Amino acid sequence: MTDTFKRLEGAERDSRRPLGEILDAIRFNDDGLIPAIAQQHDSGEVLMMAWMNRESLEETLATSQVCYWSRSRGKLWRKGESSGQQQRLKSAALDCDGDTLLLQVEQTGPACHTGRRSCFYVVLEGEQARIASAPLIDPAALYGQS
Repeated sequence: MTDTFKRLEGAERDSRRPLGEILDAIRFNDDGLIPAIAQQHDSGEVLMMAWMNRESLEETLATSQVCYWSRSRGKLWRKGESSGQQQRLKSAALDCDGDTLLLQVEQTGPACHTGRRSCFYVVLEGEQARIASAPLIDPAALYGQS
């Protein structure tokens, strides 16, 4: 844990620190990434987990349009740029260690590339896995494929 986050443990409620100081203290992994959990701001529904680097986090904070780092594409991924299913940032918070982000978002349509509202639809129950939701939109239609 960085000294910054250790000092924050004893910080009083509503005390403030410069954003740059906190961004400098984030514990990005060896690839320069931090996991970001997206949660629907009004219902608490967990929608997805993706990765952010400092650039995507700074863009998200500056524009309120959520931007992630796509590991498969090796570039910034502005949520909804191909599907139209955008995430508008309502708030962002770091965990106590500075190594995980929680994004409170306003999700437009499904968050999952499968067309489902949430990426967390495979429920593990005893000796089975159950599919807990159906797609809201056919993934082929979502991404303009025939």
